[in-house]
Amino acid sequence: MTDLSSFIAGLPKAELHVHHVGSASPRIVAELAARHADSRVPADPEALREYFTFTDFAHFIDVYLSVVDLVRTPEDVRLLTFEVARDMARQNIRYAELTITPYSSVRRGIDEFAFMEAIEDARKAAETELGVLLRWCFDIPGEAGLASAEETARLALDRRPEGLVSFGLGGPEIGVPRPQFKPFFDRARAEGLRSVPHAGETTGPETVWDAVRLLGAERIGHGTSAARDPELLAYLADQRIALEVCPTSNIATRAVDRMENHPLRRMVDAGVLVTINSDDPPMFGTDLNNEYAVAARLLELDERGLGALAKNAVEASFLDEAGKARLAGEIDTYTETWLAGR
Repeated sequence: MTDLSSFIAGLPKAELHVHHVGSASPRIVAELAARHADSRVPADPEALREYFTFTDFAHFIDVYLSVVDLVRTPEDVRLLTFEVARDMARQNIRYAELTITPYSSVRRGIDEFAFMEAIEDARKAAETELGVLLRWCFDIPGEAGLASAEETARLALDRRPEGLVSFGLGGPEIGVPRPQFKPFFDRARAEGLRSVPHAGETTGPETVWDAVRLLGAERIGHGTSAARDPELLAYLADQRIALEVCPTSNIATRAVDRMENHPLRRMVDAGVLVTINSDDPPMFGTDLNNEYAVAARLLELDERGLGALAKNAVEASFLDEAGKARLAGEIDTYTETWLAGR
């Protein structure tokens, strides 16, 4: 994997499933924890490794929300957002759609206008200073119920920041049925936002069907259980509804028991448009480069195969057509130059 790892490190990439707070590096989490000494989150980066060891999905959500609680001021928001972009730049991520849960921050007392200003200021600085193009997905924290859906829709539609492109749904799936969120997705889609709910991570294929049929999903976050339903896989392939696959995350949260049992190969063999993503990278001890290396092993990919996989994310993104053509061209040029120099 040495040569492939070097290839992956330089490969221009897009990332479509990565969470704002969940992307905070141990250094940033520790800095935020030191600012807010009443938090139970360790302020020692080394101690965070143990803190980020999860027993199951419910434990992951509990830990995740404790980190969310560290983001309490607009300055915290701006710091976090820009530093996430800095980590992306180190991996040659050119474009990312960052999933943000504004409800969590606004209900903790951050002024909604100041919140929007903070993420937009960081977005513009990331593009200018780091060459990373960021866009936003505002997602509903499903565990907080319909009140959070109403507030997320209001923030997305009435306070819509320039970088917002999509509307999502995250949090636990068990006990949080997708049909109840249909009116909110209908409103968001009517205003031009794209539908990207999580589905089928810890529940069965029926949750993915609900996301597609009722929420108008254009991409599915995770969609792990879709592999258990050949009819669903065929439908996703035919409609070019992409799956945002996050292999290491699925193991860390126990959505999949072992990496060799991950359904990625079945998804690809069925013709589904698959993208590779890191989800909450520092919490899972990974990054996008590592996820591409995992995918290379699971799918037995060479450099050309990895380049094609990277272009899947460009195709499935909500980048404008000129931007897609530009980034796909970068990927092709990089791949051919690499192979010519071998």
